[in-house]
Formats: sequence, structure tokens, C-alpha cells
Amino acid sequence: MKFLFIVQGEGRGHMTQAIAFYHLLRSQGHEVCGVIVGKSKRREIPDFFSREIKAPIHLVDSPNFVADKKQKKILLGKTIRKNALQTPTFWKSLKTIHQVVESRNPDVILNFYDLLGGLYNFLFRPSSRFWVIGHQYLIYHPDFLFAKGKPWDKFLFQLNTHLTALGSDEVLALSFLPKIKLINPKVRVVPPLLRKEVKKLEVKSEDFYLAYMVNPGYGEEILAFAKSNPLVKIKAYWDKKSAKPIENPLPNLSFHRVNDQTFLQDMAACKGLACTAGFESVCEAMYLRKPVLMIPVAGQYEQACNALDGEASGAGIASSSFDFSLLEKVEKKDTEASFQFHQWVDSWLSILSELIVSTEQESGVKNPDEEFDSSPVFG
Repeated sequence: MKFLFIVQGEGRGHMTQAIAFYHLLRSQGHEVCGVIVGKSKRREIPDFFSREIKAPIHLVDSPNFVADKKQKKILLGKTIRKNALQTPTFWKSLKTIHQVVESRNPDVILNFYDLLGGLYNFLFRPSSRFWVIGHQYLIYHPDFLFAKGKPWDKFLFQLNTHLTALGSDEVLALSFLPKIKLINPKVRVVPPLLRKEVKKLEVKSEDFYLAYMVNPGYGEEILAFAKSNPLVKIKAYWDKKSAKPIENPLPNLSFHRVNDQTFLQDMAACKGLACTAGFESVCEAMYLRKPVLMIPVAGQYEQACNALDGEASGAGIASSSFDFSLLEKVEKKDTEASFQFHQWVDSWLSILSELIVSTEQESGVKNPDEEFDSSPVFG
């Protein structure tokens, strides 16, 4: 089968998921005929993405978060206003997506949580099947843990997730752990997508902690901790556009531009990981049996939910700051739990086979009555 990816370019997680799914498809003889990535002025598309995915990559302007001046907190109000003003730009992006779809004629469009992907499927009604994938789609499971006290943020999170999945034929909800199947046949709870490099790493325990921050403003917080704790060694990774490849502000602290190979090597060797509460890095640490400290990005409700889910799944503990001393309190996953997690991650081949068979059995012409309706999650 022929696939076309639409990938959200905000952060690292969706891109590494796309890389893992690309290799999974190729290993089974399927083709990825193109990749559309939603770009942002705040970030650069990392070199490892184009190196790993051997398919034409098309960059389009896509809605993104707006951060405060310190590049730390997400400002929801400004995010909504700024993106609303860019509607003409995003319409051009939708037309670009349509041109790519028309020229490539994929069997399946796979959307990695990009808002334009869902809007494109709803507005342009391509003949291709439309799948969506991401941890965010776990909100359709009754056991999902929503962060309390922010009803407006919760509504916007649900709305955005709903819009990315408009008219989808398959909703693939990435989950730390297996869950009871949902009644809705369009929603499948599936394992994390980990790149093959993670599974080949030699796990060690050296005398340093690893940090990853999706917003560079957290660098000041890590710097302050390192100054106050000179005996604690820290290697921190970020995607700050103006930063040098490696900076050494203190003898016990180094900042590194995001590099997929060195980051994974350091994760395999570190004592523990402190990171903003995304999904992918936490899963990689779980696979390598590393304790995790999860710091939700301020103003990003979805990360607050991720941290709750990560704690409930035994990945580690949540915190409001990069306090590396807390990692000493996190217990490593025991051998049995680690084995079960590895089995869950490694079950992707059978799941992909089920998806392909199901898709091949479906009619090539979409039936709107059978498309996914995510509206019941609101409330």
C-alpha cells in the first residue's frame, strides 16, 4: 500500500513517531510516497528527519503554539489570535497539501496530529483512507486522566484533537500500556512507536542525568539547578535555533542541540531523564528502564495530562520544575514490568497487519456514515 504522512512539526515526538512508522511500513513492503511537515518559525526541522525518511518532504505553514518572551510558557490566548490571523496562509497550505495528495495518489493519508491534516480531510474529501495517530487520541478512552481545574484548557485540547481527526477512518491512540478495547471500532489503542535504534542500545548507568526541553526557556531553570548543585552532572538537549552544537556554561552542565544519535546514546547511559512531559521521550526511557521526571510545559494542558498518564503507567513522577534531586526517589521498572512493556512495544507488526487487512477489505469510496465521530468526548 502507498502512504502519505502529514506530520506536526512542533517538538520532536511526532517526527520520531513518523520515522518509526516509516521503517515499520518499509519492512513490510509498503511505500511512503511523501511527507508533509507543518513548519514553525520557532523551530527547525532536524537533520535526522530527512536523513531517516527517504521520501519527498514538503514543508507547509501550520498552526503552532506561541510562547512567552522567555520561550517557556505557552500563551493560549495569543496562540489562538495569531493563528486566526494567519487563516489565508493556512488556506494556501491546505491547497498545497491537496496538490501533493493529487500528484501522489496515496491509498492512506496518515496524520501525526497536525491540525491541517484533519481540516484537509474534512474540506477536500480525498479518496484516500485517512488515519490519525498520537497519544492525544487516548482521550476517547474512558480511563484517560484529564488534569483538573482547567475546564477551558481541557475544552480546547479536546477540540483540537477532534479537529485533527475529522472524518478519519482509523484512530490510533498511542498508549504507555495496553488498555481494554473501546466499543468504537474506529479507535484502536496501540503501543508506542519507538525507532529501531532504541531497541539496539546497550543500557548502562553513568554518573549524569539527561534533560530534554521542548522550549529553550527551561534552560535557565536547569542552569540555576546546576549552579546550586555543582556535584550533579547534567547533559541537556534543546532545539534552540541560535545555540551552538555544544555549550558548556558550567563544569557540571552542557547544552546540546538536538541530535538523535547522541541523545539516544546518552539516554541509554544516564542515571535518569528529566524532560518536558511529551510522550515519545518518556516511552524511550521506559524501554531503557530509566526513571523519568516529567515537567509539563506551562500553559500546555495536554502535557499536564501526559504527566498524569505517565505517573499512572509507572514511568516516573511529575514535577513543576527541573529538580533533578527528585529522580533519586523514582524507582526503576522491575524486570517483569519491563518485559511486558517490551512485548507491548514489539506487537506493532501484528497490529499493522490487522490494519492493512481491514483497510483492504474496506471499499475504496468513503462512506461518510462510517467515518469517525469524536464529538462525544466533550464535557
